[in-house]
Amino acid sequence: MPGNPGFGLCFYTFMTHSAIQISVVVPLYNEEESLPELSEWIARVMNENGFSYEVIFVDDGSKDRSWDVISSISQENPNIRGLRFVRNYGKTAALQTAFQAAVGDVIITMDADLQDSPDEIPELYKMIKEDRYDLVSGWKKKRYDPITKTVPTKIFNAATRSISGVSLHDFNCGLKAYRKEVVKNITIYGEMHRYIPVIAKWNGFAKIGEKVVQHRPRRYGTTKFGLERFIFGFLDLLSIAFVNKFGRRPMHLFGSLGTLMFFLGTIIAFWLLGKKIYNIYNLQPYRNVTENPLFFLALVAIMVGSQLFLAGFLGELFVKQSVSKTGDYNISEKVG
Repeated sequence: MPGNPGFGLCFYTFMTHSAIQISVVVPLYNEEESLPELSEWIARVMNENGFSYEVIFVDDGSKDRSWDVISSISQENPNIRGLRFVRNYGKTAALQTAFQAAVGDVIITMDADLQDSPDEIPELYKMIKEDRYDLVSGWKKKRYDPITKTVPTKIFNAATRSISGVSLHDFNCGLKAYRKEVVKNITIYGEMHRYIPVIAKWNGFAKIGEKVVQHRPRRYGTTKFGLERFIFGFLDLLSIAFVNKFGRRPMHLFGSLGTLMFFLGTIIAFWLLGKKIYNIYNLQPYRNVTENPLFFLALVAIMVGSQLFLAGFLGELFVKQSVSKTGDYNISEKVG
């Protein structure tokens, strides 16, 4: 209704959001020194290239004045938005929350420590819009990090390439660009922000590119990540690989293992019984089946096999119920 002020507000919001070309997502924790310079840099790049944009700063429970700085610069620049967590949830939670809030056609993520250059944004945007990539990941080919960080990073990236089949040199680079459809159709949790390209590919967004980007030395503060991130990251990779392969068909894993162990235990038990009967028939010395340690191994295999098969069966029921309720399959296009 034209006379309804709520209608006008909704229409204005829709028109504003639909016109935004780029959403820049910046998760941060205790980065008060770098935020003014970063926001000015992003704004300058956007204005020079004529982009309509929004910047979403996600304060992941900072203990310094980061939120005060965000509040101040958002008043000066209406394109800047801020989200604040009540405590530190981690980078993955910050990205997932911002992905749901972003309205731009292209989503670009970067770190808040000024080690990622906003000057890369125009080329990343072009690769998504003109070259039709689903996702473009930055590659910090020349890094300004100590060897204690670069060597584990190389090992981590090599392992991820081998397990995931995604050919990227730098999975952990915070500077990435996405089509909006990608971030709206994936869910990340835990510490899985490193594996967004892997998750995207396994969800059908297979056109993944890579761009060499500048890595700048840190000017303020200290890194918020330690070597433990590589251990947790590898465990997350195994989790993602497992869920992707068997998440919708648990019977293929648990049923196969259960059936194998059940038949192995059964074969051992019948072999022991047959051996006893053979010795009795041929008047040879024999021992009771229950006195043989192999018999108890066979019983364990039969019981474990039965439990694994039952776990696979129950898993299939849960998956069927979940899919029937949510229908959570990604649709590429619709017509009619």
